[in-house]
Amino acid sequence: MGEQAVKNALHIENVTMQFGGVVSVNNLTLDVPEHKIIALIGPNGAGKTTAFNCITGVYQPTNGLIEFMGKPMVRNFPKGKILKNYLGENAGKYKDLPVIAPTPDEITFLGIARTFQNIRLWKSMTVFENVLTAKHMRAKQNVFSATFRGNLSEEKRMREETMALLSEQGLDEYKDELATSLPYGLQRRLEIARALATDPKLLLLDEPAAGMNPQETLELADFVRTIREKYDLTVFLIEHHMDLVMNISDYIYVIDFGSEIARGLPQEIQSNEKVIEAYLGVSDEK
Repeated sequence: MGEQAVKNALHIENVTMQFGGVVSVNNLTLDVPEHKIIALIGPNGAGKTTAFNCITGVYQPTNGLIEFMGKPMVRNFPKGKILKNYLGENAGKYKDLPVIAPTPDEITFLGIARTFQNIRLWKSMTVFENVLTAKHMRAKQNVFSATFRGNLSEEKRMREETMALLSEQGLDEYKDELATSLPYGLQRRLEIARALATDPKLLLLDEPAAGMNPQETLELADFVRTIREKYDLTVFLIEHHMDLVMNISDYIYVIDFGSEIARGLPQEIQSNEKVIEAYLGVSDEK
């Protein structure tokens, strides 16, 4: 994969996230090429969601560089007290470069959207309001236009686009219902629809099949492929459902205890002994 002349939507380089004396992500380096579906897998506690949190500004990594669409987006290096107790690698690699630490909303504005392992819909809002609120992030309005009601056409456009998005995702009939009243699978779909409302280039999905039955999981695979094509997306996902991962992924990275243990095509990962032992369980031959 690294040998091919591909353009990366996301490049992660030497990213380490250390909490006190615990290294949750250890010197992680990976690429997410444009328009591909890339999976990050590993056992519980391997550091997958922590990696997502570093990408989306929830955490500032202790060390490392994250580039989005070819430009530095996040950069840090160990300093102060953490430098003395730093357990990762490449402590001095970025020390002569300025720290870059955007907030989650700034990263969303750049074109990265995400869903969460535990669904985080706005509980007191309807289905329609959840998506419309996300639409406002791209609103072309200011204090002046709002004061003099010059934003009416903008509001009308956003409401029409919200309704169109709900219709495309099969959620229009639920538009006036509270988001949390939907069945679990539809809540997952709504969370993805809300992410799409921010007009992302890169969509991060954190365990999108969690809690779904086999039929819902099959439908999710088709859904992700469909939105990838329709919205010209790159998709980076964390998932424990191995059938989904192997079915949908173009390439897979595997981490354990925060460090990479394997990378490759789905068929290569399925037969990798380190993955079988660390993630899928020790093989029967042993």
